[in-house]
Amino acid sequence: MADLIERYGSPRSVLAERGNEVWQDDVVFQYNGADFYIYRDRIWQVKFASTHGVSNGDRKTNVLRVLGDAAEDMGNYAQMSITGKDWPLMMRVNFSNANNTGQVTAIYIYRPDF
Repeated sequence: MADLIERYGSPRSVLAERGNEVWQDDVVFQYNGADFYIYRDRIWQVKFASTHGVSNGDRKTNVLRVLGDAAEDMGNYAQMSITGKDWPLMMRVNFSNANNTGQVTAIYIYRPDF
């Protein structure tokens, strides 16, 4: 986590997030605009306020248009693979409801292999 602190400085806050299983417990370093989810000594997920042209509060129809054909509409969320990295990454955008009037409530980029 030294790299994270060297790059972004001290987090605004640090909290524990309990998963459904013990192995799903994370420490979350919160910064303005991004929350880094850490398990053991690895960042496995980042929650963004805005990334890849998508922001919290955007409408679902706009998000699907911005992300294009790479995004899969899964109802309450959209997901897509992010290519060109050293390891697999996925982007998930959660919506307030499944219909096309839903708004973005959370944006995650995570390692599905972790």
